[in-house]
Amino acid sequence: MNSMLDARRPDAATLPVIDVSGLSSSRSEDRKAVGAALRAACTDTGFFYCSGHGIPPGLIDAVFAQTRALFNQPVEAKMTLEKSKASKCNRGYEVLGGQTLEAGAPPDRKEGYYIGLELPADDPRVVAGRFNRGPNVWPKDLPGFKHTMSGYYQAMRSLSELLMDGIALSLDLPENYFDSYKRDPIATLRLLHYPPQRKDAAPNEKGAGAHSDWGALTLLLQDDVGGLQVYDHKTGDWIHADPIPGTFVVNLGDSLAHWTNDLYKSTQHRVVNVSGRERYSVPYFYDGEADYEVTCIPTCLAPGETPKYAPITVEGHLMNMFKKTYA
Repeated sequence: MNSMLDARRPDAATLPVIDVSGLSSSRSEDRKAVGAALRAACTDTGFFYCSGHGIPPGLIDAVFAQTRALFNQPVEAKMTLEKSKASKCNRGYEVLGGQTLEAGAPPDRKEGYYIGLELPADDPRVVAGRFNRGPNVWPKDLPGFKHTMSGYYQAMRSLSELLMDGIALSLDLPENYFDSYKRDPIATLRLLHYPPQRKDAAPNEKGAGAHSDWGALTLLLQDDVGGLQVYDHKTGDWIHADPIPGTFVVNLGDSLAHWTNDLYKSTQHRVVNVSGRERYSVPYFYDGEADYEVTCIPTCLAPGETPKYAPITVEGHLMNMFKKTYA
C-alpha cells in the first residue's frame, strides 16, 4: 500500500472504550463517573468507543441489511433517488465520487445516502427554506427500509442527547446546559458504501479524505471490515480505529471544539479500505438547533486566553462546510 496511507495499531488508552450506561443512572456519582471518562477522551483525541448504549442488536443488524440492499441495487435504480434531482433538501442518493472531503485530494471513493428528520412540505421550516429541512426520499422497492431507518434515526437522536448531557458533566456544567441546543436539532443519518481501494488508484485517493466533522457529535456504526483511521496529533501518525463488536465509534465535531476553545478535540480522520471487501458504515451526525449560536464557553478558557473562533449559528456553519466539500 502507498506509505502515505499507512496507519498503526493504537493502544487502549488512545481510543478508550467508555460504558455510557451510567448516564442513565439515578445516582449522580454514576453519571459524573462517565463524565470524567468522557473528559479524558475529549481532551485527548476526541474519539472513543461507546458501549452500554442500549441500542438493540436486532435494529443494528436490520440497518446493515437495508444498507447493503440499497447499494446493491442497479445504478439506474439508485439514480432515480439521486439527491440533486429527487430532493430540495439534500436527501437521497449520492453518487460515487460525489464529495471531496480533503482539499487537493481526488474525490472520495464512496457512495452515500442521506436521511434526516422527516418533515412535510408544508412545515414552516420547509416553507422557509431552512437548511436540511424537508421530506426524505424513500426507495419504493425496499420493504422495511423506511421503518428501519426511521426507528434507527430516533434511537440515535436519543443516544446523542444522552451523550450531550454527559459532555456537559464532563465540563463541570449543569447536565441540562445543552438543552436549548437539543430542542429542534439538525441531525443527519448517512449510509455509506466504500468499494475496495483500487490497485491503480490516483495518488492520495481514499475512501474518504482526511477531514474533521462539522457539528457536535458523530456516532459511527461500522461493519467488520475496518478502514477508519484517526490522526494522532501527539505523534503525527495515523492510527486504526478497528471495529469493536457492540460499540459505536464516537467523535467530536468542530462545534464542540469551538465551544471549548479547542480544549476538546475535533480530530482529523479518513477511510482507507484495503481489505479487498466492500465496506459499509452508517454515521449519525448530531449538529444541533439551527439558530443556536455556538460561542466559547467562558469556563473553558485558560487564564489570559481569548476565544479563537467567532460566534456562528449551527445553520451558518453547516452551510459553509457543505458548500466547501461539494464545491
